[in-house]
Amino acid sequence: MTGPAATGPAVTGPTGAAPVGTGRPEDPSLGSPSLGGLGLAAVLRAALARELAGAVLLRHELHADAEESGAEHRTAARVADALGAPDSPVVGGTVVGGTGRIVRIGPLAGPCVAIRAELDALPIVEQTGSPWSSRTGAMHACGHDVHLAALVALGRAIRAAQRSGELAAVLPAGLPAALLAVLQPREEVFPSGARDIAQSAVFAAQQPRAVVAVHLQPQLPPGTAGAPAGTVNAAADDFEITVAGAGGHAGYPHLTADPVLALCQVVLALQQIVSRRTDPLHAVVVSVGALQAGQAPNVIPPTASARGTLRALDESDRPGLHKALHEIVEHVSRAHGCQGSVRIDEGEPALVNDEALAAASWPRLRAAGFALDTSFRSCGADDFSFYARCAPTLMIFVGTGGPVGLHHPEFLPPDDTVGQVGAAMLAGYLAALDVL
Repeated sequence: MTGPAATGPAVTGPTGAAPVGTGRPEDPSLGSPSLGGLGLAAVLRAALARELAGAVLLRHELHADAEESGAEHRTAARVADALGAPDSPVVGGTVVGGTGRIVRIGPLAGPCVAIRAELDALPIVEQTGSPWSSRTGAMHACGHDVHLAALVALGRAIRAAQRSGELAAVLPAGLPAALLAVLQPREEVFPSGARDIAQSAVFAAQQPRAVVAVHLQPQLPPGTAGAPAGTVNAAADDFEITVAGAGGHAGYPHLTADPVLALCQVVLALQQIVSRRTDPLHAVVVSVGALQAGQAPNVIPPTASARGTLRALDESDRPGLHKALHEIVEHVSRAHGCQGSVRIDEGEPALVNDEALAAASWPRLRAAGFALDTSFRSCGADDFSFYARCAPTLMIFVGTGGPVGLHHPEFLPPDDTVGQVGAAMLAGYLAALDVL
């Protein structure tokens, strides 16, 4: 079975009711004299629509030449160049976070609204059968190619509207805040690219007043945008368990302390953290994804190890999860004559949507043609949460539906999702301007 087929540079609206970016009539309540009333959204939607065909071609190029986390050199250069302009003070953007870039569009001084898109692909061999499948052994199996192309379309749309005078017609004083395109590396691995950018002086100097991101989400139906207020993604920590015993001949197990048996019991006992150590009204997940022990079937090895993740929607549950993990590993291992130890690498904090930003985005998303979901949450994690240490944040999820999910070798959302993600980014940008 292959993933959804590409549909070409269609410019249809999320629900099929109206085109994205063509200036469809909006709710009159969206009009704000300081933001050009209804005119600003209409101008930028029309400009966005004109950029989509080129953005789809860029999406194909990025997808075919996917690069893994920390090695996104070609991807960053290609996207920054597409966003740049001959009259830009920094053609190609400013390097940040290693292989990342930031590109400022609009007023060169003063505050900005940052919009994040991720540069990195996953170490997955693609199985979509697409004519523009990845040639590199890595794959954009999480939609990052779509996010990048959509951000390019929006950035170029704003530049084009500035050059043509369309923006000046509706905003004589100019945009109240620039758009800062954040091309972030290393979303999929540790150390986090978002954490490094959020801590950088280069990013702080841009005066971000809000940070917005949009992510494809197969758990939502096509045409739906999820923008809940409050916590939307879990905090996530990686852990590694090591059980040390005494190895020996498999035919003489009584002369050994079998770390494999102890580790298996540890993995089973970890399930009680969710069922018996956590408030049942709180969402937490304990998953073990990798086990390693021994090389031969007739040898009991001296050590065994496991790696996994702890996730919690409520940050207050995090210390309790860590404590329970240490206790279970230590005591179960000891009961089997072994010694157990744990290393926890603290990862992303919980991702929290600012309430004012989320609420401001709802009429904007509806006006763009999306069906609105204000309750979607998951125990997935995203390092976008680190930006909340700098400014209010808003993550919008755009539904794709489909038979396969994120991180799957057959995940290939259709090309019209570029326009949908671009429309959601524009809604987030306008919502931030409303709040500012």
